Amino acid sequence: MLDVLRRPSADPAGERPAEDPAAAPVPYLPYVLIAAVLTGLYFLYSWVQYDHFRTPSWDLGIFGQAVRSYAEFRLPVSDIKGPGFPILGDHFSPVTALLAPLYWIWPSPVALLFAQAALFAGSAVIVGRTAQRILGSRATGIALTVAYGLSWGLQEAVKSDFHEIAFAVPLLALTCRALLLGRWTAAVAWSAPLVLVKEDMGLTVAMVGVVLALKGQKRLGAALAGFGVAFFALTVLVLIPAASKLGQYDYWAKIEKTGTGTETSLGQIVSSALTSGDRWEMVLFLFAITGFLALRSPLALLVLPTLGWRFVSQDANHWGMHWHYSAVLMPIVFLALVDAVRAVRSSPRPWLSAYGKVAVAAATAVALTLAANLPLRELLKSETYAADTRAEQARAAVAAVPEGASVEADVPLLAHLTAGHTVYWVGTAKGATPDYLALDLRGWSGQTSDPAVTASQLHPEAAYEIVHRSDGFAVLKRK
Repeated sequence: MLDVLRRPSADPAGERPAEDPAAAPVPYLPYVLIAAVLTGLYFLYSWVQYDHFRTPSWDLGIFGQAVRSYAEFRLPVSDIKGPGFPILGDHFSPVTALLAPLYWIWPSPVALLFAQAALFAGSAVIVGRTAQRILGSRATGIALTVAYGLSWGLQEAVKSDFHEIAFAVPLLALTCRALLLGRWTAAVAWSAPLVLVKEDMGLTVAMVGVVLALKGQKRLGAALAGFGVAFFALTVLVLIPAASKLGQYDYWAKIEKTGTGTETSLGQIVSSALTSGDRWEMVLFLFAITGFLALRSPLALLVLPTLGWRFVSQDANHWGMHWHYSAVLMPIVFLALVDAVRAVRSSPRPWLSAYGKVAVAAATAVALTLAANLPLRELLKSETYAADTRAEQARAAVAAVPEGASVEADVPLLAHLTAGHTVYWVGTAKGATPDYLALDLRGWSGQTSDPAVTASQLHPEAAYEIVHRSDGFAVLKRK
């Protein structure tokens, strides 16, 4: 990283590097074609997962409800988290309102999956074109586009259904591109909206300010860093508590408490963070996909806020390589690789200069090798598309709930009901008595449950009768 910081970064005007890579125009067509293929792959995977009722969590249903609220010009709520739950009191992600026009055309959570696929693929265009512009080779740009598009962070995010961070990925790619091209004002303009994606992004914005300062833009960097920290504090201390029914930012508990609910001391937090194999595996693979060369770029500093909160979290879902949390890190490390390759070309160390010449090829080879064990590989298997008895049973259960009715449902059915129903998650509908219950008889435990008993436990104030039942699911109607 020191080699990068020592090199001259700007002309006297302070807006462009002395060696201006923008002089050579880079075509869009090859990158747009790759992005179209990536969009198709991401969306196909997401759609098959949705169509076969393999949704891994309740998140797609939650975001479906939030976007539906925006599309209907209502304050965003998610009844899945509780009747009338204001979603901005959970995470501060007003950026999802941008999906409302798409929802008008396509009123389905599947629209969100398509939007995410397009946003991820669009970021690949930014990464690839930036690589070609700075490194001067179309082959290098295309290779890095493919490597990035198949990276484990993006694939795991696709597998995890839709999340608001889909908007952060292209914004971070554009921010890193601007930093690499010495376009300091553009870096501020692209990074500032990140605070509307999710509350923790304010700290990433602040780190962009730090990088700007290291690049010589001390005033601009300090202003952006201050803005990022201030907005982070505003969201977690004021905006979210004001919107939340709990009157607080509930995710502090992810740091303060273990999965069993016991309190943790500062020493325990630090100790567990530093000794966790899953956490360090995440870091290892994050930089291994760039041959560790990305560590030589100051852009690598941008991963610290995200890695930081994940390290101190006591929730095991935040560690390791799964779920969607690493997607925001992919454009950072790949463009940090581009920056580092540019820097080591003039290194006085022959071995380092030679390594820089093969780093992109190595990153591409690593990405292709890892892809053999990542989610998109499932698209090559015939059983991925095969008829599934459980999916057919789930589809029949959804069809048994009349349009417009309120329903309390288990996770596999949630997202499929949000477009046309008021939907609660089983166990979170306190204060509401839904018209229907749609129950997964196997549940999370795998043990078959008695729907009549479950109904009486959930709502002793009402009586329900079974109107549809299969081996896997039951639908009950309130009498």
